[in-house]
Amino acid sequence: MVANAVFTINGLRKSFGPIEVLGGIDLALAPGQVTVLMGANGAGKSTLVKIMSGVYTRSSGTMELAGRPFAPATPAEAIRAGVVTVHQSINDGVVADLDVATNLTLDRLSGTGSKLMFNPGRVRREARAVAERVGLDIDMKKQVRELSLADRQMVSIARAMAHEPQVLVLDEPTSSLSSAEAERLFALVDRLRDRGVAILYISHRMSDIRRVADTIVSLRDGVITGTFDTEPLDYEGAVNAMLGRRIDAGQIEARAATGAVLSAKGLRIAEGAEPFDLELGAGEIVAVTGLVGVGKTALAETLFGLRTPLGGTMTLGGKPYAPRAPGKAIEQGVFLLAKDRASSGIVHDFDIGRNISLPFLRGLSAGTIMQRGAEQQRARDQIAALNIVCRGERDEMSALSGGNQQKVMVARWMAEPARVFILDEPFQGVDISARRDMAAKLRASAQGRATLVFLTELDEVFEIADRILVMSEHTIVGAHRNGEIDFDRLLSQIAGDGAAQAAATTTTQEKTTAP
Repeated sequence: MVANAVFTINGLRKSFGPIEVLGGIDLALAPGQVTVLMGANGAGKSTLVKIMSGVYTRSSGTMELAGRPFAPATPAEAIRAGVVTVHQSINDGVVADLDVATNLTLDRLSGTGSKLMFNPGRVRREARAVAERVGLDIDMKKQVRELSLADRQMVSIARAMAHEPQVLVLDEPTSSLSSAEAERLFALVDRLRDRGVAILYISHRMSDIRRVADTIVSLRDGVITGTFDTEPLDYEGAVNAMLGRRIDAGQIEARAATGAVLSAKGLRIAEGAEPFDLELGAGEIVAVTGLVGVGKTALAETLFGLRTPLGGTMTLGGKPYAPRAPGKAIEQGVFLLAKDRASSGIVHDFDIGRNISLPFLRGLSAGTIMQRGAEQQRARDQIAALNIVCRGERDEMSALSGGNQQKVMVARWMAEPARVFILDEPFQGVDISARRDMAAKLRASAQGRATLVFLTELDEVFEIADRILVMSEHTIVGAHRNGEIDFDRLLSQIAGDGAAQAAATTTTQEKTTAP
């Protein structure tokens, strides 16, 4: 335990019904130190932050701030005590329709003891004083909606610092920022560290972690699996502790592609990112892995026409491919199973049959008349193929478990022949049995198409992929064939090791292409 800690957590547990989300957290934050918390989706990071900030109450365990018990019942209580959180969504910390000065003093204006008369001059003076303390140089009269994302983030942090907290929690603060914008934020973090603020910095971006961390804490499945505070920091060890080594390569026999389907040359998907080449072949399954926030979803959306690449060219079947909308991608046989089935996939008011047929209704219609019988037969075929547990194709989606809902989303895109099938985190919220059903079906049906799967969990990668590509900082930094994997090199690339990236870059041309 840190000797001079200003904030300590001991044996913290949190359960929602029978589900334990946090399983006995011990954590200490020291003044003038940046502690980075790493954890995959579902590790418990958000729950921990919400307990610290008074959104949730703990099930058991204790917290202390400056040697005194700390148990806020509301976010306002946490702020008054000296623990302030800047949440991942930038707009949660600012009011877009107000000017900068009002945002920086809003909590004082609306709090107890505030003066009844609004004095613009006094507001701007107090706002400038807040801004000066954190080195913020922005026009106080400008509306926040007119600011860049980086400036909005700076205003959000400056507003938090107006409370003069002892502990500042920054939740993925650079997730919406370019590299240049992030550097401005890092300079602000340095100033806050020098002022003696204890900072809990939540991030998956290795460039962030290398830049700001004094200590790294790895969280997995609600428990801390590693603390790294000895110089030089063990970044690979932190990633290893976060991901776990419950992985088993060689579960499948890797297959070679039978011909190129989709190719990309010099593709660039984010400002400041290195361009990369990519080739996907027929009959193979390629998994792209890496930490959260490294660009996997951005690449998926680029291939599907939801984003426009910043550079490079793509071909599909040897012809130029540049879809300007998902509909154009679908017309050319490029399908995407989106990451969030709740907001990007399922239509809860439709039954299973209609959810499966939704993107292809034109082909199931005779003029303006829907061929309901053909739609239902298609659904019955997919229900049988993917072992979807239901009473029949007319069941409402709300009647299905999460795993079976996900199977319906996979069935939707497998009901029609695809040239390229892209799946973004297809196993989220799916139990092991359902996951293996889906993986087996995808491998059994892979002939004739290219399949690209984006996954964070390595055990899922090894269950499905013939080839494995590693992404870091919105570019591809390594390539491996399942069954022939150098684990240390793989983890080093996932962790963003500079030397490994440099070495990988020299061989990206040949190693990211299908053999």
